Amino acid sequence: MGAGSWGTTFAKLLCDAGGEVTLWGRRPGPVRAVNERHENPDYLPGVELPASLRATTDAAEALAGADFVALAVPAQTLRENLAAWVPLLPPESVLVSLMKGIELGTSRRMSEVIGEVADVPAERVAVFSGPNLAREIVAGQPGAAVAGCADEDAARRLQAAAMTPYFRVYTSTDVVGCELGGAVKNIVALCVGMAVGLGFGDSTQAVLMTRGLAEITRLGAALGADEHTFAGLAGMGDLVGTCSSPLSRNRTFGENLGRGMTLDEVIAVTKQTAEGVKSCTPVLELARKHNVEMPITEAVVSVLYGGVPLRDAALALISRAPKAERYGM
Repeated sequence: MGAGSWGTTFAKLLCDAGGEVTLWGRRPGPVRAVNERHENPDYLPGVELPASLRATTDAAEALAGADFVALAVPAQTLRENLAAWVPLLPPESVLVSLMKGIELGTSRRMSEVIGEVADVPAERVAVFSGPNLAREIVAGQPGAAVAGCADEDAARRLQAAAMTPYFRVYTSTDVVGCELGGAVKNIVALCVGMAVGLGFGDSTQAVLMTRGLAEITRLGAALGADEHTFAGLAGMGDLVGTCSSPLSRNRTFGENLGRGMTLDEVIAVTKQTAEGVKSCTPVLELARKHNVEMPITEAVVSVLYGGVPLRDAALALISRAPKAERYGM
């Protein structure tokens, strides 16, 4: 449900794994291109999609008889979209979040929004997360992800549905950890991008990634996640991929800010959703609610929404009082 770059890529992945897949898109143009030309030119130009992949603008058609419903809309639109789809959901389907964001206004994770809106138990809500840059995965480059669900059997079924010769899937029951790793790494990637835009090198970027991982782990521990999750694909793996790659929307967004563009200017030239831009505020609210210190997240929020000059935010970060490395754990 969602024909953007990652939704289309995940649909291809499921097809390559042998599944019968329908892709829902809201606009007729891309849907027609998928069906007639086996391409999604708006998001993945030049990529040949499987002939078996069907696309439709009819949500009822897309959802009919589905074992898995993969939700791939922007995080801040999930609640509204899902509310319209609830009457159409097959009663035993597992709802899979492909989104890596935290909801504005509620600070809820996407699995929490799904459970609330669809009124389904945790056993029917899964997440799929890892270092998955759509352009690379859709090209068949080797990759991996974690299928997370409170129901271990559902996680294994999702694993089987997405496993291909080029893509490995691991399972986890730590939904909280998988989601937080995916959401907060976008914020860290914004900060890394800002550092790159300012001209800082690999050492600075490595510091931000490492201390960003510490922030993710502190918040995760406070919310009941397994700290080991953050050393895996949904944690460190996704963090490194997103912070290091020029294909990353969040890193690129940060780079543009670091080079001197205003927030409005960067938004205007950014064609796809950079989830960290909107998720940073609810993540910071979540951290404050649980008394978790997240200085990188605070710095990003202060630059994006507090009017703090980027170099001042960088100075504030580097000049903080010294601490033990694993403080707050």
